[in-house]
Amino acid sequence: MGIIGKMRGELVDIIEWIDDSRSTLAWRFPRYNNEIKNGAELIVREGQQAVFVYRGQLADQFGPGHYQLTTESLPIMSTIQGWKHGFNSPFRSEVYFINRRPVTDLRWGTPNPITLRDPDFGMVQVRANGLCVIRIADPEIFLREVIGTDSRVGSEELAELLRRVIATAFSDMILETGVGAIDLQGKQVQLSEQLRGYVQTRIDDEFGLSVESIEMNISLPDEITAAMTRGVARGVEERGFTNNVGDMQRFQQGRAADAMLGAAQNPGGSAMGDLMGAGMGMAMASQMANQFGQAGNAPAQTPPPVPAAVSFHIEQNGAAAGPFTVDQLRGAITATTLVWAPSLTGWTPAGQVPALSSLFAPTPPPLPPQAPPTPPPTAQ
Repeated sequence: MGIIGKMRGELVDIIEWIDDSRSTLAWRFPRYNNEIKNGAELIVREGQQAVFVYRGQLADQFGPGHYQLTTESLPIMSTIQGWKHGFNSPFRSEVYFINRRPVTDLRWGTPNPITLRDPDFGMVQVRANGLCVIRIADPEIFLREVIGTDSRVGSEELAELLRRVIATAFSDMILETGVGAIDLQGKQVQLSEQLRGYVQTRIDDEFGLSVESIEMNISLPDEITAAMTRGVARGVEERGFTNNVGDMQRFQQGRAADAMLGAAQNPGGSAMGDLMGAGMGMAMASQMANQFGQAGNAPAQTPPPVPAAVSFHIEQNGAAAGPFTVDQLRGAITATTLVWAPSLTGWTPAGQVPALSSLFAPTPPPLPPQAPPTPPPTAQ
């Protein structure tokens, strides 16, 4: 027997796992003929759990601590091997170390868009992605269903499996809850916790894992996002498009009018522009006629309220002041004074705001002095 053979034949005295990564979920202690010396030391660190497996059967488990392996500390192993009076010879067993710390780097996403029925937009396709935090909750199930005979199990081996489980659970949750497309983004926190419950029921008994948390980001189609950003839909409420039929009709009429107006103003297609302009005029005339016809039968309406005066905030000594009306700002600011109002995109020099242009209109210069009148000539 060579030196290598003698080294492999040495009995194990200290069993421990020193791991500096958070991605390894399970690791099998290197086996030298599976022989462990009687009285060997077992060191289990915080966040770990040691599991002894004998002939494919799970035997004893040890939490964090320092142990001496004897008959008393291995009750199940002693029963399996029949050590009624203790053992003096080495015993054979596989030792697995299980990582009980949460794994926080698991990213997931829907490989294909999920189609749902929206009450306002019809059939809509949405996507979702995020982070998932998992932890081994039941080492026995995890050993039986995941580890098998592997010497090491990393989080990357479970990533693809969990991604499929989460994507399927997300699809089932969306279809069962019946939430609309726009409401999805407003309820992401609530739906994330609901999705965690869907996933937990599917991996608890199957893999022995616990889902600590799920973060979710839902992506809507570009056309819906653009419509929300522009605010072109008059029926937009805090939770999405309203179900009011009149508001939706006004939105569609506005979009049609914009399309006809754009075609009528197209300099490259005069004939088409004329036709579209004529069509737009006929449509507007028909609509006005309908409105006048309805107005004859409709009760008298009260006039709308007088619009509120536009007010502005101004910058004074590095701080915001206001709001002030246009009349209050007359003579108090210059054209370079920064002002802000809800209609502006940001702080803007007052001279560039059309509503304040009257404050900086040039004043006429003073009239030139007039020469004194020439006295009439005296008579000779």
